[in-house]
Amino acid sequence: MNTELTGQIIIVGDNIDTDQIYPGCYLALTDPKEIGSHCLAGVSEDIASSFPKGGIVVAGRNFGCGSSREHAPIALLSMGAQAVVADSFARIFFRNAVNLGLVPVICKGISKKVKEGQTLTVDLAAGEIRVKETGEVFKCEQLGDQAMKILEAGGIKPLMRERFPKK
Repeated sequence: MNTELTGQIIIVGDNIDTDQIYPGCYLALTDPKEIGSHCLAGVSEDIASSFPKGGIVVAGRNFGCGSSREHAPIALLSMGAQAVVADSFARIFFRNAVNLGLVPVICKGISKKVKEGQTLTVDLAAGEIRVKETGEVFKCEQLGDQAMKILEAGGIKPLMRERFPKK
């Protein structure tokens, strides 16, 4: 995994719960493309169809609250998101995101300082986010070493497969 991620952003608000990220009525779906097409449908039905490939979701406080469903980060990845940058995350969502290979970045106050459609570069190693259009730089919380190892492997399952290959 590259420690610098660049993508166009969409902005969602505070307290976006896992049912808004991936509504329960779609839980029976198994095709990743179909799952991605319903991502954030609880916020707006139009988000997934217009989401920029490799984009970044910027959110307010408490992103991913609600249930512990892993479908939420899976849907974001299937939609094409490479990261979620938020003022704060629900703890279980944050951990599920890391374990599934979706980069979660805490950057307090960012949701009020950027605009829809801007391009961000998230520098995980430096703990910074740069806004291409304005040149502004924001400090963000750095991920711990273990979280970075999991993300670099593509998630917890690929990391375990690397560490414990079948004999």
